[in-house]
Amino acid sequence: MIPVTIIVHPKEKLSKCSLRNLRDRPGFDFLKATKKFQFDATNYILLSTDAPELTITDNAYPILLLDSTWRLLPKLEACLTGNPIRRSIPQNIKTAYPRQSKISEDPQNGLASIEALYIALKILGHDDSSILDNYHWKEEFLLKLRNPKNNS
Repeated sequence: MIPVTIIVHPKEKLSKCSLRNLRDRPGFDFLKATKKFQFDATNYILLSTDAPELTITDNAYPILLLDSTWRLLPKLEACLTGNPIRRSIPQNIKTAYPRQSKISEDPQNGLASIEALYIALKILGHDDSSILDNYHWKEEFLLKLRNPKNNS
C-alpha cells in the first residue's frame, strides 16, 4: 500500500471528519497542523483541484492529503514547505457528500477527503473500498462511480 500522510486543520471537527475511521489503520499517518507546524511536502503527491490528473505513473510517491474545510485550506497549505507533486482527481468524478457551506462556495470538482483518497488510491493501483467503510455516503458515492450519468 502507498503510504498516506493526512494533515488535519486544527479546526476540523473529528466527529465530522470523513477520515476518522482510518486513524488506526496501518499506512495512514495523521498529523495535526498546530501553530508553527511545517511539513516538507517534497516528493509527495499533493491532491489538489487545479493540477494535472493523477495517473498510475505517480504510484512511486506517497500521498499527502490536506483535511480541512475548503475555506480554511489555504491556511493549511501555507504550512507546507518544499515542492510537492500536485495532482488532481479526474474532473468527471463527483462527490456524494451533501454540500451545505453558508460561508463560501466549494469548488465544483471538490470531493470529500475520504472520496478523494479512495479515488487516488484506486488510480494508483490500490482499489480497496473498505477505505470507505463507515462513510455515510459510501453507497451513493460508489453508485456515482458505477453510473457516471448520475454525476450531476
